Formats: sequence, C-alpha cells, structure tokens
Amino acid sequence: MQTSKNFRLDDFLAGWIGGASSVVVGHPLDTVKTRLQAGKGYKNTLHCVLTIYRKETVMGFFKGMSFPLASITFYNSVVFGFFNNTQRLISKCRYGDVRHPCSMLDLTVASMLTGLVSVGLGAPVDLVKIRLQMQTQTVLAENLHLAGNVSNGTNIPLRSVDIPNQRIYRGPIHCISSILQTEGLQGLYRGAGAMILRDVPGYMLYFIPYTMFCDLLRPDATSSPHPCSIWLAGGLAGSISWVTATPADVVKSRMQADAQLQRKYRGILHCIIHSYKTEGAQV
Repeated sequence: MQTSKNFRLDDFLAGWIGGASSVVVGHPLDTVKTRLQAGKGYKNTLHCVLTIYRKETVMGFFKGMSFPLASITFYNSVVFGFFNNTQRLISKCRYGDVRHPCSMLDLTVASMLTGLVSVGLGAPVDLVKIRLQMQTQTVLAENLHLAGNVSNGTNIPLRSVDIPNQRIYRGPIHCISSILQTEGLQGLYRGAGAMILRDVPGYMLYFIPYTMFCDLLRPDATSSPHPCSIWLAGGLAGSISWVTATPADVVKSRMQADAQLQRKYRGILHCIIHSYKTEGAQV
C-alpha cells in the first residue's frame, strides 16, 4: 500500500496493528509500573500485583485502557510511519534513491525527529492514562499537605489518607476536560520535558539497534527479514531502549501523576532531587 515511492501508508498500518497489540498485552504491566513509579506503599512488584488484585480485582489492571487502546494505536501508527518515511526522505535527499541504506547519522536524525513527534502526540495520552490509573491510589499526605492535629496542638504528619472508591475522573473525556479547565492546555503537557528526555534518546536507542539487528538477521542484502527475526530484533532493541529510558520515565510518571490535587514537584530538576533524597538511586 503506497501513494508514492517516497511515502508509504503500509508503515502506518503496521504501526497501528502493533500499537493495538501492545496495549492489550502490556497494559496490565504498565499499570503495575505506573503504580510502582508514582505511588507509595508497595514493597515490590509482586506486592503491587497482589494489592491491585485484592482491592480492585482483575479489572484494576486494565483501568484506563480504553483511552490508550484508541489513542496509542494512532500514536504508534504515526511514530513508525513517520520514522520509516523520514528514512526514505533522507535517503532521497542525500543519495537520490529512497532505497539507499541509511547511514548511522541518517538513522540518528530520523530517530530524534521521531522522538520529538512522539512527545507532541504522546504526552497528553500518557497524562490521561496515568491519571486514570492513579486515581484509586491512596492519596498521599505530602500531596495534600495534610497533618493530623492532636489535642495539645502538636502537628503529627500523616503518611497517607486512604479514601476508598475515590474517583476524580469518570473517564478519559472527563479527565481531559477537567485538566483543561483546571490547568489549561499546558496541563495536558505536564511532564513533557521529562518525556523529551526519555523519548528522543529512547527512540534513538531503539530504532538504531532495531535496524542493525534486522540487517544482521536477514538472510541476504536483497531479501526481507523473517517475521521471527523482526520480533527478536524488536525485543532486543526494546530492552536496550527501556534500560536507558527508565530513569526519565520515572520522572515523567511522577510529574504526570502529581497535581491531581496539589502539586508536589516544581519541575523536572526538583522531582529528580526530591526522588533521590527520599528514595535513593534505586528509585
């Protein structure tokens, strides 16, 4: 499927299918990741999984999935379609042939541009997803700035305040409208700076290894890689990318989960310093 030699639509279709599959398979794990990164009260991953299951049943793992399923499919479609078509455009401009293999510099430029595009599309999607995932969390005292008062007037800080069945947002549309009303358009892009720090180098460390692995695993220079080789290349590249992107992803998640009631972090640097001081490097 293509409209011209330089621009192909099948890359967008492949990205759409891949995005839908990744949401269905990965959303439960993403919910656990978000709770561990942005919340407190969990000892480890297993404790988080068991807590979600006991308090919210299996459906708790799929909380907020409808919006990512509708939006991330489009997001993935644009990201992969943009990257592949940018590769062809660079090859056309530099070498006069869209089929000419891209150099390391070409792949770097295409990956970084893709990372910037992903932030523009993905920041609001991630924000809404995280707010919906986190709204049944225990409301932390440090976010509310609450303190318990005893009869002698001494302030005793509360670690947390558990508000059962507290639902701030009724769904994705209500979440978007509430954020626009209370925080403005810039509220939808809260955490976008940390997302740039994650996605620009993250996509560079994904697409470059992915392309290299696909080239290494193909039978010869003229044939396409086998689907199993593509899956293997994607898995290896994804592992490399996420190892390096996780610190920035933690900061992004905390800033996006923040400000539901009252802001705790003043910015990216403050979030990094505060997280390091309170939880150490293992955060």
